[in-house]
Amino acid sequence: MSSSVGLRIHWAEKYLTYLLGLRSAFPQSSHMPSALTDKVKDTIQTAYRTWLESRDFKPRRGQREMIAQIARTLAGDGHRVAVVEAGTGTGKTAAYCLAAIPVAQSLGKTVVLSTATVALQEQVVLQDLPDIKERAGLSFSLSLAKGRGRYVCLKRLDDHLKYQEQQAIPIFDVSDEDHTVLYQEMLSRYGQGAWDGEFDSWPESMADGAWSTVTTDHRGCSNNRCSFFKQCPFFRARGNLEGSDVIVANHDLVLSDLALGGGAVLPDPEDCIYVLDEAHHIADKTQNHFSTSARINSTHQWLDNVNNILSSLTQRFARPHNLLALATSVAGETVALQSMFEALSAGLNIMPFETKDEDREIYRFPLGEVPETLMDLSLATLPSMNKLCDDLERVHDLLQEAVAGNLDWEKAFEAEDWLLPVGQLQSRALATKALLEDYASGAKQQRRYARWLNRNSYDVEMVSAPIEPGHILQEVLWQRCYGAVCTSATITALGRFDRFIERVGLPAEVPTLVIASPFNYPEIATFHVPSMQSDPRDFEAHSAEITELLPELLKREESALVLFTSWRQLNAVVKALPDKLSDGLLVQGDGSKQALIVEHKRRVDAKEGSYLFGLASFSEGLDLPGAYCRHVIIVKLPFAVPDDPIDQAIAEWAEARGRNAFYEISVPDAALKLVQACGRLIRHEKDFGTITMLDKRIVTQRYGRALIESLPPFRLDLPSNMP
Repeated sequence: MSSSVGLRIHWAEKYLTYLLGLRSAFPQSSHMPSALTDKVKDTIQTAYRTWLESRDFKPRRGQREMIAQIARTLAGDGHRVAVVEAGTGTGKTAAYCLAAIPVAQSLGKTVVLSTATVALQEQVVLQDLPDIKERAGLSFSLSLAKGRGRYVCLKRLDDHLKYQEQQAIPIFDVSDEDHTVLYQEMLSRYGQGAWDGEFDSWPESMADGAWSTVTTDHRGCSNNRCSFFKQCPFFRARGNLEGSDVIVANHDLVLSDLALGGGAVLPDPEDCIYVLDEAHHIADKTQNHFSTSARINSTHQWLDNVNNILSSLTQRFARPHNLLALATSVAGETVALQSMFEALSAGLNIMPFETKDEDREIYRFPLGEVPETLMDLSLATLPSMNKLCDDLERVHDLLQEAVAGNLDWEKAFEAEDWLLPVGQLQSRALATKALLEDYASGAKQQRRYARWLNRNSYDVEMVSAPIEPGHILQEVLWQRCYGAVCTSATITALGRFDRFIERVGLPAEVPTLVIASPFNYPEIATFHVPSMQSDPRDFEAHSAEITELLPELLKREESALVLFTSWRQLNAVVKALPDKLSDGLLVQGDGSKQALIVEHKRRVDAKEGSYLFGLASFSEGLDLPGAYCRHVIIVKLPFAVPDDPIDQAIAEWAEARGRNAFYEISVPDAALKLVQACGRLIRHEKDFGTITMLDKRIVTQRYGRALIESLPPFRLDLPSNMP
């Protein structure tokens, strides 16, 4: 380590001492967090110094501030939630680990580090945390957590092979494709120790539908009564979670666990410190996770399937009286429900639907208020739906009793085979019941919901989605967890945390911190807006002008990422480009995202030139450092789709409360997405390149200046003939 680096680390240590309130700077006092003891402070300081020295890194002021803010908040006595926006290059993973892990260990709590995707989850487990563990000198145990759906169910796998010739037994979803060879290979590799039972580690491609039939959920699992319990990959993985200091999960798994009351897969929230990386996704994830829907015609048909399965089940066990009584009760309720669903379908179909595309119509209930007639029709189904749910639960309980050996049924040893199909019936019944309860309540609920209908030539779907996911997060997460850290490179919108805090339901006084990126943006990146004539709201004119500009823009660099906001415009532009150019493009949808990136990097390495075309999913989480991306071209400002029912409902509620939905919601949300898209360009300190915006509204509309000011301080290249 050079003497200059050593000197910088020395002063970094002094500064961190000051921020943390170490004993050389502050005595322990009543205003200091009670859990931030001298021992914890020393551990954090030593770990940070050791990590810097081992990596020969320059200390960063922002990183030190982030460590101190997180440590002070988590060790505090009040509301222990911190929100930190850490610009690209801050080293936020190291910062929150170096702060959160020592504090959690001192308190006997578990750090649950949650990411937005399984891919990033694995990167943290395989790269980031092992590096910190090795180089910072921290001692902690580490586990990776995934939901049941990512693991093979050996019981179901064995059942498929055992019952492949007995199609009359309806314990599996009907499939036109025979996966027997694949399932035999899975069982063989797992038995030989050549495969760990995880979907993500299966080396070959897998046909659609092959995996879903050999995994299960909590209703289809008999836990330690299962004949494969000791070999079960899910329970082996779950066993590794017990006693772990750090568990790496993803947002979907965290929300699934919280929806089950917490402690189902992960530790109880009260024993956890959650670190939510990519926290800007958590509100949308919550909204999706707690939405409900039901297709009315298919539910009508599904009721027949309920009777078929219970009839086969009853026959299989020689019609035991307790099971027969439940099957008879269910049959009566399904007859009543089918009549009610016919009436409900008729009531829904008279609503004034609007055509959205070739095979889809939609009707959205203004302010989420369901008409009295539909409320009454939904309400009428509930007594029978409640009885159906109760009966299915009792059937499931009887099967559990049979598995435990407590029932004298003929062929009782087969009861385990029926847990999943009955559990799936129970899950769907409960989901349908929740949807009907929601519509029956109409607008009587205190929380606000977006409600709408989707209709095609086959069916009509009822949908309900919370438009204030923050209320849900308050109940299931913030009020229960010991502490939490929300962090991302993009949390603020237009320089403020207000929009994020409102959406996730945190109190306005929650501690926040913005750490600017250390990159020298004015020297390494240019934000370019060419002079354009077309209005982006004129699809034909704007697409034509983009098609005209792109060939010249792409010539400027050997690599580029071109981002669209709709499939329609992406496909129209690609089709209109010269064949010589379009044939060489790598377009989202022409292969998996990973395959396109691999091919893109190969082309750039071979000096062939390569251009990626994609939508919003390419606007974040895509790491193309250096020569792999010298030019980001943004075709259109990323405003929300104007006819999205949830966005329409959110805007409608805002206007009803006297707010300006466009300036208070649409513009901040677009600003956040724009920053994310621009973030694909500069990935490290020596990077450089250009961002081109092909939407003149950023320089002609009043909100454009606010959008530009929300970006990193790029060197601006704006048209002189525009205001």
